[in-house]
Amino acid sequence: MKLVGKTALITGGSSGIGLAAAKLFQDQGARVAITGRSTESLAAARGVLGDQALILKSDTSNLGEIRSLMDTLQEEFGHLDILVLNAGVATPAPLDAVSEESFDHMLNTNFKGVFFTLQSAVKLLREGSSVVITTSIANQLASVNFSVYAACKAALRSLVASLAIELIPKNIRVNAVSPGPIATPMFDRFGLSDELSRANRERIQGKSPIRRFGTPEEVARAILFLASDEASYMVGEEIVVDGGMSLL
Repeated sequence: MKLVGKTALITGGSSGIGLAAAKLFQDQGARVAITGRSTESLAAARGVLGDQALILKSDTSNLGEIRSLMDTLQEEFGHLDILVLNAGVATPAPLDAVSEESFDHMLNTNFKGVFFTLQSAVKLLREGSSVVITTSIANQLASVNFSVYAACKAALRSLVASLAIELIPKNIRVNAVSPGPIATPMFDRFGLSDELSRANRERIQGKSPIRRFGTPEEVARAILFLASDEASYMVGEEIVVDGGMSLL
């Protein structure tokens, strides 16, 4: 097992990629804490992870809740070895339909929250720790109706490079995983009708070189690699998990 004796926090860990990573980390011997905003999804995650996981309701976009989260982790774990910053939201809309409220919500969750969660967590990260940030292939590809989301993910890719250099003297590695189309509950939160949602999925699958969506477990395995000592010489890098989509 690759994570025996390690402690890990996964934000946005109550479903999708985050939950798959949490389960894999547990299987590899880590003690895991996850966060999420939905009471229902957190309850479902407890059914998957069991009582040995620390399951916390916390809003990544709220700095007060971030500080409270770190206080709880200090009391429960004492330190962190792995930090996976995975929480994210996407509200697709064309340029003329993006509201200030929607813009702020995506920016605060996808970028501001990531930055300040890492800032607050540094005091808990032991020497030799690993930070993995979930970006997206949207950080380099044009994405119609996802301009704000894509810009946030591009900002995260830049952040990974800068903070990797800043934190490596503390022997804290910062890297990124960049998923392509993954079958997660996020696709069900776009507010599309069943017909439009199905057509959107078929369109994406038709464009994919591998002709399918990825699974959360496939991304989780890349996160595990970056979090483990097997990636001890990787600093500021990004692993793309997209079935070849970004090659087009």
